[in-house]
Amino acid sequence: MGKMYTLLSALMLTMVVLAGCQTESGSEEETASNQEEKQEVTLQIELSKNKGEEVISTKEVTVEEGTMLMDVMKNNFEVEESEGFINSIEGISATEQKAWLFTINGESSMVGANEYEVKQGDEIVFDFHAWE
Repeated sequence: MGKMYTLLSALMLTMVVLAGCQTESGSEEETASNQEEKQEVTLQIELSKNKGEEVISTKEVTVEEGTMLMDVMKNNFEVEESEGFINSIEGISATEQKAWLFTINGESSMVGANEYEVKQGDEIVFDFHAWE
């Protein structure tokens, strides 16, 4: 009977220790998950024609930090693209003389929309106008 009591006590002690380990492990996983959780950023997107003469749309958008501009555009506007280039927005398609060009915070973009990671407070303007 004494051996059985010792064995049962050891088994219960093992279960308590394992249960405690799971709780601690779960807490560490939750902490890591919270740290990996991305922040949200808010940006302004404007669609216009002929260097701002006609504003088509203006939207304030909130997305996860690290989101690519192409994804933001596809999720908020009717966009057609091929190989990372936007060919059409809201049914307005590029031609031989005109295309969608964009600026970020007033500066011409040096990368495509599929390569730009949006940042907090960005002001992005897509303007449909003649090539220069």
